[in-house]
Amino acid sequence: MTTHRPFPEALRSHPLFFEPVPPPARLNPARLEERVEALVRLLAEVPRLDAIDVPELVDENHEGKPYYRSADPRAFARILEARIGRPALVNRVVAYLASGSALERWAEETAGQGLRYAVLVGGASRYIPYPGPSVVDANRTCRPIFQRVGGAVGNIAIPQRTGEAHRMLSKTRVGATFFTTQILFDSDLVLQMVRQYDLLCRQAAIPPATVLLSFAPLADEQDAEFIRWLGADIPEAAERAILAGDDAEAVRRSETRALDVWAAVDRSVRDHEVDVPLGVNVEQVSARHLEPAVHLLREFADRLPAGTPTDGSSGRAPGPPAAAARTPAGPPR
Repeated sequence: MTTHRPFPEALRSHPLFFEPVPPPARLNPARLEERVEALVRLLAEVPRLDAIDVPELVDENHEGKPYYRSADPRAFARILEARIGRPALVNRVVAYLASGSALERWAEETAGQGLRYAVLVGGASRYIPYPGPSVVDANRTCRPIFQRVGGAVGNIAIPQRTGEAHRMLSKTRVGATFFTTQILFDSDLVLQMVRQYDLLCRQAAIPPATVLLSFAPLADEQDAEFIRWLGADIPEAAERAILAGDDAEAVRRSETRALDVWAAVDRSVRDHEVDVPLGVNVEQVSARHLEPAVHLLREFADRLPAGTPTDGSSGRAPGPPAAAARTPAGPPR
């Protein structure tokens, strides 16, 4: 039977992820089923899709204490993986866990539930002494646990953060096989980050992890404010280009900008012979944006090189060799 390519293979050749809005913590079962049905129906139209990236929505107060706006993402991830037939990636903000031992228990539980891929994320501020481990230590703990079940770990990349390429190298050394960026509206900073990361990996003689560029449709100023809360940088020129003019066309203009940013990064990486594998992660920033987000996903599916289907069980291949949470993003440790 012909199935979708395994996750490790997808990471090496323009992977395409979709990041849905997770259900609120107190959503009733009937409404949850409605959301799942809508998501399954629309994503069935995108056979090029490689994985579902399930975020964790967390608010953080001035003391660094979390308030979880979404339910445990693992339950939603299990439903989507079963219904959509693609691997689900579970985001976890590790900084809020009580200890390194608590993280180890979480990883063992997650792998025991059949979820093989995790995106490990740090806290929002470098000035708060969080109880949980750093992302580097979290990778070190979780990598062998997920590798035992044929899985892998990834992290978040923030292009506008000074020294990000060095952080990515440190995380790659301890097991990160992929990074998803903050939502992008411009190519300059992400290109600088990817080129520097490529250089650092060459100097260290280690294979680079895949970098997935994140994009999302934007319809109005409310969306722009929420995306800023997530930690993304929206240059003034980009915001004007998207939101100035007819409101009904804002989503289309944001889609055009996303496709243009991807094309510019992809072209520059190829022109400069950068070895970092690239992919795309399309985010749904709110419940009302499901259809625009899936439309953007289809646009990228049409533009990315086709994935090669393989025979076998989707996503059950051995993990790559040796190697999202949504929170108000400052510099995770």
